Amino acid sequence: MYRSHNCGELRASHINNQVTLAGWVQKTRDKGFIIWVDLRDRYGITQLVFDDERTPKAMMEIARSLGREFVVQVKGTVVERDSKNSNISTGDIEILVSELTILNTALLPPFTIEDDTDGGEELRMKYRYLDIRRNPVKNSLIFRHKVAQEVRTYLSGQDFIEVETPYLIKSTPEGARDFVVPSRMNPGQFYALPQSPQTFKQLLMVGGMDKYFQIVKCFRDEDLRADRQPEFTQIDCEMAFVEQEDILTVFEGLTRHLLKEVNGVEIEKFPRMTYDQAMQKYGNDKPDIRFGMEFCELQPSGETFGFGVFDDAELVVGITAEGCAQYTRKQIDELIEWVKRPQIGATGLVWIKYNPDGTLSSSVNKFFDETMLRHFANQMNAKAGDLMLIMAGATRKVRGQLSALRMELATRLDLRKPNEFAPLWVIDFPLLEWDEDTQRYHAMHHPFTSPKPGQIELLATNPGEVKANAYDLVLNGNEIGGGSIRIHDKKTQALMFDYLGFTPDEAKAQFGFLMDAFQYGAPPHGGLAFGLDRLVAILGGQETIRDFIAFPKNNSGRDVMIDAPAPIDSDQLEELNLILNIKS
Repeated sequence: MYRSHNCGELRASHINNQVTLAGWVQKTRDKGFIIWVDLRDRYGITQLVFDDERTPKAMMEIARSLGREFVVQVKGTVVERDSKNSNISTGDIEILVSELTILNTALLPPFTIEDDTDGGEELRMKYRYLDIRRNPVKNSLIFRHKVAQEVRTYLSGQDFIEVETPYLIKSTPEGARDFVVPSRMNPGQFYALPQSPQTFKQLLMVGGMDKYFQIVKCFRDEDLRADRQPEFTQIDCEMAFVEQEDILTVFEGLTRHLLKEVNGVEIEKFPRMTYDQAMQKYGNDKPDIRFGMEFCELQPSGETFGFGVFDDAELVVGITAEGCAQYTRKQIDELIEWVKRPQIGATGLVWIKYNPDGTLSSSVNKFFDETMLRHFANQMNAKAGDLMLIMAGATRKVRGQLSALRMELATRLDLRKPNEFAPLWVIDFPLLEWDEDTQRYHAMHHPFTSPKPGQIELLATNPGEVKANAYDLVLNGNEIGGGSIRIHDKKTQALMFDYLGFTPDEAKAQFGFLMDAFQYGAPPHGGLAFGLDRLVAILGGQETIRDFIAFPKNNSGRDVMIDAPAPIDSDQLEELNLILNIKS
């Protein structure tokens, strides 16, 4: 037996007990006549003590040889600690060691294995197995486990069945780029790794498994950022014989359950907002509603102002930052430079101060008198002490720019509190979106999403106005889940493929198996998928997902620990029919 207890469980009630512990050496403190060693495992830290009076000389020498991260086993007696440490759970006791065994030595780690480490992100990813020993990463992985377990508990309690679907599937032209896998046994042919189990879960509905879920790995070959990985995990769900309201009710319940069981937070309200309302009020389809700063359009009836920047714009829109009239010119200039960065792309920013004394001043005083500034203030519901920030330009572009500014201001004003949770349903998305590069419509979600009832006829006359029977669940400004009611009959699905530019032969080649299945009694069905990585990060009070993934990739999609992707042997390429056989 390597250990009788772990390093986080011994208390004063164990004093005089004989125990066996095993773990890693966190640090040692040698005072000459006495040596203390902090022994660590994933449960905590226990202090070991060796001294000249009670410890054999040979063991004292072994204790002095211990380095950081040595793996050791000790046997000894639990004794009361003279200088108690209230910062750790075992701080009332220490172990007077009677036997010490070095199980393995260790090189000096390239960074300190402590909560506040001196290692940069790339270095810690290279030595991820060491990084996992640190409490922040270890606790994040334990937290992820707890969330996943609560997901299974809730869904199983709602009669959902967990079913595994294939990882080697067929590549399809919609969505992000696929990762492809060559087939040795079928020369010149390829599998694709699934971007989601979408068609399989619909087939499960045809098969009568009316409530399905799966915590599943998915893959997308797309550009990366802090909250995106080439491989990610979904809580994938589907239900049969349901309408939109049924699905929203079930997954409001799941979200409430997670917030209560994982975070101890009770949430009652799940407000709903249409896609059009979200874009008009917040400039994006995943608004953070923990704070205000809603958009105000300043020329809703097409007014002109005698100011070219406004008059020539498709949209003039602003936000009010409460209590920010005290911002200095330097602070305002910083905001102007921030929106001019290439990532935002704005050409400028108009500001109006509603000063605490009731007067108004602005960056456009020579164009607008006090009366017009006060008119803007009334439109924007500003009061004394507030700062108004206004942008103008093409509607879609300026909304995105102002949305980014709103979030930046909220961060600077500490309005995005990680321990506050504000869920929101965004509904009635456009079914299709126009792609300038290909000059055709693409499915905004995927080609299996059903139009809102009564709107399918609009596909022939005004496809851009057709609304999808789709919904996203937003939490704290992040889309954590999305789904739709699916098309469940062959005729409608064929019509959708037609409007998306598929020929009948292309549709049959890509999705004939699904179309065929619809002819054998497909029930009305719909579903939703949560992004588990992102959901766990938000519940854990973070915006980035890497610390909640055991072995993440970097921004280039590389695993710097195992050095992947990497070249493969030419013989293997030849066996996979990826290079010509040029041997004589």
